[in-house]
Formats: sequence, structure tokens, C-alpha cells
Amino acid sequence: MSELERYSRQIRFEPVGEEGQRRLSESRVVLAGSGALGSVSGSLLVRAGLGTLRIIDRDFVELSDLQRQMLFDEDDVRAGLPKAEAARRKLARINPTVQVEARVADITPQNVSELLGGFHLILDATDNFETRYLINDFAVKTGTPWIYAAVVASEGRTMTIVPGQTPCLRCIFDEPPQPGASPTCETAGVIGPAVTAVASFQVTEALKLLVGRKDELRRGLLALDVWSGTFRTLFGAAGKSRADCPTCSQRRFEFLDGAMTSTGVKLCGRDAVHVSPPANTGVNLAELAAKLRRRKILLSSEFLLRFEAEGKEVTLFSDGRAIIKGTTDPTVARAVYAKYVGS
Repeated sequence: MSELERYSRQIRFEPVGEEGQRRLSESRVVLAGSGALGSVSGSLLVRAGLGTLRIIDRDFVELSDLQRQMLFDEDDVRAGLPKAEAARRKLARINPTVQVEARVADITPQNVSELLGGFHLILDATDNFETRYLINDFAVKTGTPWIYAAVVASEGRTMTIVPGQTPCLRCIFDEPPQPGASPTCETAGVIGPAVTAVASFQVTEALKLLVGRKDELRRGLLALDVWSGTFRTLFGAAGKSRADCPTCSQRRFEFLDGAMTSTGVKLCGRDAVHVSPPANTGVNLAELAAKLRRRKILLSSEFLLRFEAEGKEVTLFSDGRAIIKGTTDPTVARAVYAKYVGS
């Protein structure tokens, strides 16, 4: 199959054309998250003929994901696959001409440069504001375009951020929302059509950037509700950075410097907490499985070790991170982690 045949309908779309398709084939995009938004955006980009896609995700596939996370199936759930690896396998079958990389990791101030550096564009498909503000710091500091996106219930938002040309995330949202101040997928739920709608707008903006149509980028924050069928553009007149923005005007990178990060984060829509070790030194999963032989081990693979302890389900990754299910209290989760994995 020739590449012209694969992308023939896209090439016929005048804003893309053969030159735009060539640019796409040379582009490198990093996708931060491969859950609901990430699985749709990743699929659209790979089908469009991207050059390289790196997928970063800290989580594994569960049955409740299948309602809206389009790349996964029950085989991925039974195998306990990390989302990044499950996505990589599916996308490699969809379009083997695209180089797809999987990184099973949490984006932190310590590894953000290694994970996000060297790409033309960053797509946000995360589920928490702390990571988004970290991405914003990195993008502004390095001059890398990125596209913010979020979905809850039937509503979604997305905004294209080009450092030096548009407002950044902190120009619009000065500080992350206080816990409990905003609805989450745990409190309000989420429906699949809202996910696909927002991801479609996000990838459309990505295509504009990558094929060289920056003058056609949408300005402002797009807010939509697929249930009511409403669309609004917020902050549309804000064409420049806010003069008192801590990040793009004052060049303070508080999230990148680690001053605003935590080690235990409650996961959206899950009775679980994600725990990151103080130092990302890694864990020998096989050795720990042997030490835990009296504990109930649920799953052991090259990617993760899952076991029961203290009435909780612990999923431990080789980089030392853990998702502890059965609590929403970071203090409790860290205590379980310290007892069975180490401080």
C-alpha cells in the first residue's frame, strides 16, 4: 500500500495537501496521557500519518475505562497492561509507518525534560491540574506549543497555547482549583461523546500547527457541552500574555522547580491514590514478589506487580510508583506504600 493511497483523502483537503502531509510525516508529538482523551487523540494522529508519537501514562487499564477509552478492550484489562503500552500496541497495528513509543511513567519535575523534550508539540490528555501546570511551565520555558484539554460529565474545554504568541494556562487560570472546588469524573461522571468531541477539536488544532497553518489556529478557550449542544469561546480577546502572569510574564516556574508538587494524588473517578516515591530509583518487581509470597499476589508481569495488603489493592510499577486502590486518603496510601514497598 502506497503512502499516497493511505492519506489520499486527507491530502485532497486543501489546507493539508502534499506539503502538509510531508510536514506531518516529519513531526514529533508527545501525548501526556493515554486514557479517554489520549486514546482518541492518539488514534487520530497516528491515522493522519504523524512521524513519531510518544505516549506517556502512569496508569493501567481497568474495566471502567472501556466505556470511553476507545483504544482498549477486555484483553487489556485481563492482562493488566499499562495504558501507554496497550495504546502503543494498538496504534502500531493501525499504522505501522508511524513510530510509536510508550513510556509508563508519571510526569514529574525530575523527569519532565527527558519525557517532553525534543518534540514539536505536546498534547494534554492528563486528568489533573498539577501535571497540566507542570507541562505549562516546561512549554513556556522551552517555547514548545501545547494544547490543553479536559472533559467532565458532558462538558469539555480545550485551548491552544503557543508560547510568546498566546496566553499560557496561568494567564487564564492563575492557580489550580482547590480540592473539591470543581466537578470531577468521580463526582459528575463522564460520557464518551464529550471525550471524542474535545479530542477532535484538540487534534484539529494539532494538525494546523504541524502542517504549517498557524495563522488559522483558534484563539481563546473553547468550552462545549455535547448534551445541551452549546459552544462558547472564553477569553477570546486575550490575544497576548497577561502582564502579571507568574509564568509567561514573570518567568517563574514554580511547578517545574518542584515547589508545587505532591507525592500522593487522588485519581479521578477511582477509589485510589497514586503514590510517587521521593526519588525515582526503581523497584525489582521479581524480588519484591518473592518477599511478598505470603501476601496475595494478583498479577505479576514485566510491567507491574499487583498484590493485596491492609485491605487495599496495590499496583506497583517498575519505576517505583504505585496505585493504591481502596482509599482516597493520600496519607493512608503513603503508609501502605512505606510498609510494603519502602519509604
